[in-house]
Amino acid sequence: MFKQMMIAAALIVVPGLASAQAVNGRQYVRMAGASDLYEIQSSRLVLASSRNAEVRRFANTMVRHHTKSTADVKRAAQRAGIVPPPPRLDAVGARNIAELRRTRGAARDAVYLQQQRVAHRRALELQQGYAANGDVRPLARTAATIVPVVQMHLGELRRM
Repeated sequence: MFKQMMIAAALIVVPGLASAQAVNGRQYVRMAGASDLYEIQSSRLVLASSRNAEVRRFANTMVRHHTKSTADVKRAAQRAGIVPPPPRLDAVGARNIAELRRTRGAARDAVYLQQQRVAHRRALELQQGYAANGDVRPLARTAATIVPVVQMHLGELRRM
């Protein structure tokens, strides 16, 4: 019952999502991979320098959760006959990583958290949109299971 409620909640469309450009299965796999890769790389970068226990806890969670979602999307793509390309950063992710590398100390933590808020809003829009309108069933089901996790991350970021 809980799982069904979580999937139903994932399918609720957020304002502005209706105007989001529809993506096909291959585009979804590429975009989800880029999103996860940014999360993993940025979090590892922050883990190498941050002394803030709360930021470190969040970054560790990001590495675990986004490694899992990458594997889940890859498995779903393979079930659907799509060969997932290796994840690559998109332009926004690459700029964000470069910005994090230029900053140090508490300033890096602050930049990281701000970037995470924006990145998770983008990820939520992608996952919700694909869960609701995806053209590849296994990928749409996987997107629906990722939505509550991204929502949880946004909740954590609001509390920080």
